[in-house]
Amino acid sequence: MAAIANKTTVSGSCEPGYESVRAALIENLADDLGGSAAMTVDGVVVADVWGGHRDLARTAPWEADTISCVWSTTKMASALCVLMLVERGELDLEAPVAQYWPEFAAAGKEQVLVRHVMSHTAGLPEFAEPVDDALVFDWDACCALLAAQAPSWTPGDGSGYHAETQGWLLGELVRRVTGTTIGSFFAANVNQPLGLDFHIGLDDSHFSRVAEMATLRAEPTVQGAGMRSLHLVNAPSWRRGEFPASGGHTNARSVALAMAPIANGGIGLSPEGEQVQLLSPSTIDRIFEVQAAGVDRSLGRPITFGIGFGLTDDATPLGTNDRTCWWAGWGGSMCVIDVENRMTVAYTMNQMRGSDDFRAARVVFAAHEAMALARARG
Repeated sequence: MAAIANKTTVSGSCEPGYESVRAALIENLADDLGGSAAMTVDGVVVADVWGGHRDLARTAPWEADTISCVWSTTKMASALCVLMLVERGELDLEAPVAQYWPEFAAAGKEQVLVRHVMSHTAGLPEFAEPVDDALVFDWDACCALLAAQAPSWTPGDGSGYHAETQGWLLGELVRRVTGTTIGSFFAANVNQPLGLDFHIGLDDSHFSRVAEMATLRAEPTVQGAGMRSLHLVNAPSWRRGEFPASGGHTNARSVALAMAPIANGGIGLSPEGEQVQLLSPSTIDRIFEVQAAGVDRSLGRPITFGIGFGLTDDATPLGTNDRTCWWAGWGGSMCVIDVENRMTVAYTMNQMRGSDDFRAARVVFAAHEAMALARARG
């Protein structure tokens, strides 16, 4: 346990050689509220640290089981669910969405493919007309609006980040194929087998463990998107809601472990150390098929999208090799998956920040440093 400048502490553990992850979190918490960082290699946790406070008044310490809303880092879990259905032969990335969701063919969307939805190239980055707070909790109504809506550009012709809408699009695909919600699918097929603490739709029994989100320093990453939900994030209704694009509640340990199968040949580990096969290497390879590269219509900056994840590139150099994928959540959370080095690294927090935020990157680069040193040691 290490003391830091603002009288908070960092708890947890790091295997020898991975202490740089702890050091990065300590540096973050010197001027922060609370958070957690974790790293896996070969599917095994080598760093798992947390610290600071989970409440705005700074009276409750961030504990080992503290969870927080990770916003769009949730999209990584949703993409994993879709890839698992692809692996099982129940979904085809090259098939039209309307093959599984017939109503979706309306308004010229007959040729919108599953991979378009996975890569933010479907042309549905937002609702055609603004929706109110009450409507976002009505799953069927939101899906009906998107099914009836015309695409804003030719599907597949570049990206426009689907900040909120991707959740309903992917979630409805999963529901049409499996008959269950994406939150329930993830719970039964990932969260429970791997012994995680990652929830898309949170039961009230967990509310006492949820970190309050500090939102005053938040900046919109996409014009108009997300700001409606900002004032809801600490509300029970938001925590209970299944928002596959932005409503996941978890910590860095569980994010890193949830994504570890992608870095580990498709294999996750149960709490007892037993192998759980979620994907095959060939399905993982599809993540790295570039779907869009250039200035994103919604984000207004260059980004490279594979299938379900962002890919490291010159504009967002989060990896040390081309077999690295990632995504991040509004305000600061992030996870990076390095398939070549069989590594994942994740960061979660409860103090939202804007364009001046380098906390997650600090943790990610610390993990890369540790991996480089491990390779040098042989």
